[in-house]
This record gives sequence, structure tokens and C-alpha cells, in this order.
Amino acid sequence: MPAKDYEKVIWLEIHVRIKSNTKMFCNCKNAVALADEPNINVCPICMWFPGMLPVVNKEVVRLGLIWGMMMGCVVNKVSRFDRKTYFYPDNPISYQITQMYEPIVWVWSVKTLVNGEIREFSIHHMHLENDAGKLVHAGWKTLCDYNRAGSPLMEIVTNPVFSDKEEVMEFLKELQKMMRASWVSDADMEKWQLRCDVNLSIMPVGSKVFGTRVELKNINSFSSIGRAIDAEFSRQVRLLDEGKQVDQETRGWDDDKGQSHTMRSKEDAMDYRYFPEPDLLPIVLEEDFIEECRKTLPELPIQKRLRYLNEFKLGEDDARILSADHTLGTYFDKVVAITNDPKKSCAYLTTVVLWLMKDALVDDITTIKITPEELSEVIKMVNADELSSTNAKIVVEELFKSGWSARNIAESKNLIQKNDMWALESIVDTIINSNPTQVQDYKGWNEKIFGFLVGQCMKASSGAWNPKIFNEILKKKLG
Repeated sequence: MPAKDYEKVIWLEIHVRIKSNTKMFCNCKNAVALADEPNINVCPICMWFPGMLPVVNKEVVRLGLIWGMMMGCVVNKVSRFDRKTYFYPDNPISYQITQMYEPIVWVWSVKTLVNGEIREFSIHHMHLENDAGKLVHAGWKTLCDYNRAGSPLMEIVTNPVFSDKEEVMEFLKELQKMMRASWVSDADMEKWQLRCDVNLSIMPVGSKVFGTRVELKNINSFSSIGRAIDAEFSRQVRLLDEGKQVDQETRGWDDDKGQSHTMRSKEDAMDYRYFPEPDLLPIVLEEDFIEECRKTLPELPIQKRLRYLNEFKLGEDDARILSADHTLGTYFDKVVAITNDPKKSCAYLTTVVLWLMKDALVDDITTIKITPEELSEVIKMVNADELSSTNAKIVVEELFKSGWSARNIAESKNLIQKNDMWALESIVDTIINSNPTQVQDYKGWNEKIFGFLVGQCMKASSGAWNPKIFNEILKKKLG
């Protein structure tokens, strides 16, 4: 059958590096970023020397719980760890400590915008587990770096609710924004802090029976995920059209070649020989601890985006940009709280401040010298006709360099517009009397002359007077 006669069934297993200071079961530095040297953040516990016992990191539990609440999940007040038995060289203990049967949080869903429509995708559960190390292949040798071994992970497992790559990518982008807003993880895919296993099967359109699923392992960019879904869909369609079967397996994705390759046949749960972790007690969450975590929850990025659209009446692009970065959105909200002018606050922030940051190769608004209070002062001066838009940009640029007072900058550079009506009328009278020919041309319906007269007024005032008021006075006097 043609590809259009098949539909995709997709669900995800998403691994996220938790942003704790130390590893999951010991005091070694967590591998949030790559270490300068291999095997420097290790100890007898995370290397699992004989006689060493793990101790659960409370901060990992707290951050994991916060993340579960961000997704709206049901909190499991008693969760347990299990051993998942398997051996790879990057795993120093031949098993992984995970939560197979009683994870920390259960079912709920995440809302996101897909093609301008609010969609909701259901979560099966999220559990905590420890990461393995890293293998480095050098010639004929394979080297093991255990800096990452024992680092805390969250694994988010969705239900089979996705039918195309756009849904998957928008969902993952929303998760990334949520993680950064809650400070649970930086979710930097280039640093392998967020990686995704894509499970995909196909079935004839209208069928209720899922096909054989294939798992595409450890993909770490949104665009790669989209390409992998397209390629795997085409591969499965081709196999079925040739009368072959799709094998249940785990495949690796080579983004440079644009194709996948077999890694191993897919194991079932029984192959891992799960059993309760004997060295760790259950995690028992007290109500006070749960409420303490709940109080730290920030506004969801999707809620912020809808607020900007519906309450502030911002454009789609502006709402998307300001809600995508938690610190940028917080900065914007502070400016709006002072100016009560969302649109002008957005305009100066997105077109002037962000441009200055980009030009200076700065990506964190919390590090710049312009405070929300001083940017607000610029906007208030513009609204009060004390600054022209051109001069306001000059003030913002100087604020970015020096962090000085907006008003002091405007006054020291003689940028404040003068609004003395008697003095303005005197200048207008002088210009009218000095340009009788142009005045007659204007009265003869040559409206282009009006701009010339305004320009002459501004020139006579050395650009320090308010052109808006010049406009009003000229129209009144010229009739």
C-alpha cells in the first residue's frame, strides 16, 4: 500500500539529566556538563566497589517531584527502587537502579501548541534512575569514562498518543521550556542532558491494532528526531509492501547518513530480571515536603504564552519568544508591572535589548546591566513625550554599556525633548514667517511641504524640542 494508507503510532521514552549538585547515590559532582578529564568525578560508591552502599540524594527526589508536579502528574507518596540487570562496559555494576513498578509520579498530560492549536499529550509515568558512564572508542580500543556513572536521570514515558513528527517535536520543545522554567534541568540536547528514544509502529489507516514497534535509541536533537521518524516510517512501509515483517528491535540512528541500523533485538521486562533493590528503602514523601515543593512551581510556559496572547494582546512570535525563556519572561513581566504598557515593553525588549544581546554574544538576560526598572524608565519617558523613539534607542544602548540611570543619560546627552509651549510657538512663528512660499504651497494642497516645515522647526530647535507638538502647532496655525 502507498505510504498515505498507513498511519504512525508513536510514543516516547525521554531521559533527562537532573540538575542536582551531586550524583544520585553519592557526593561526587554531578555530570551536568562534561568534565575536563575522564574519571575525576568518581568514588567507591558510584564505582560500586565491594561493601559500598548507596544513599538516595534528597535533592534529586525534590527536583524529580517538582518536575512531576509541573506535568500535573499524580504523586506517589511511596515509591520504590528496582534493579534492572544488564551488562555493558560503561555500567560498573552490571545493573541499573531504577523504578520499574512504583515510580515517583504517575499519569497525567502536558499541553502544548501545535500549529496554533492547543493539544494535550498524556504521560504514562515518570521515574528516577541512575545513568551509566560513557564509552570512548579510540582505534582498536574502547575506553571507559565513569564521570557520568551514577548521575541522576528522570525517564518520562508517554502513552502512544503521537501520530506525526510535528506533534513529537512541539511536545519535546514544551518539555524543555518547562524544565528550564522549574530549574530541574537545563535540558541541553547538545550536552546530552535531554535525549529521546522514539518508539514507532505503523498500521493501516482506520485500524485499531498497532503494528510491531521499533525503538530508535538516544536521539539528541529535535531536527534529528523529525528525520528519524520520517526514515523509520518509510522503512517499515517498504518492508510491509515487500511482504516482509517488521522485527521488534532497538535501532541506532545515524543522522549524517540519514538512516538507522540494528543494535539489538528488543528485550522484554523479564530479560532484565527486575527485582526490588535490596540496598535502598522505599521513598516515603511526607505531606509537608510535597507542599514545600508545590510552592516553588513557576507559571507553566504554555500558560505564560497564552497570557501574553490573550491578556497582553501580543503577536504570536513575540508571545512565543518571551515565553520560551523563563528568565526573559520574568524580566518582561517586571517591566510591564512598572509601565503598564505590554506592547511598548515588548517592542523595546525584543527589538532593542535582544538585538544588543545578540550583537554582544550574550544569551542570559540576567547578566546584562540594564535593569527592568531602568528600561521601564525609558518607556515612561517615551510615553510622556520626553524622549523620541530615536533618542530612546540611544539611551537603551548606553544603558547596555554602562548600566547608568536612564534619565541621567538622557539629560547628559541633551536628548530630553522640550515641551515649553510658548517657546515652541515662537519657533513655529519664525519658520512660518521665514518660508512664505512654502506656506503658500502647503495651503495650495501640497501636503508634502508640511514635513519640510516640521524639519525646519526641529532644525531651529537643534532637535531638542518635541516634533509631535510642532506638528500640532503648525496644523493649528496653518489651518
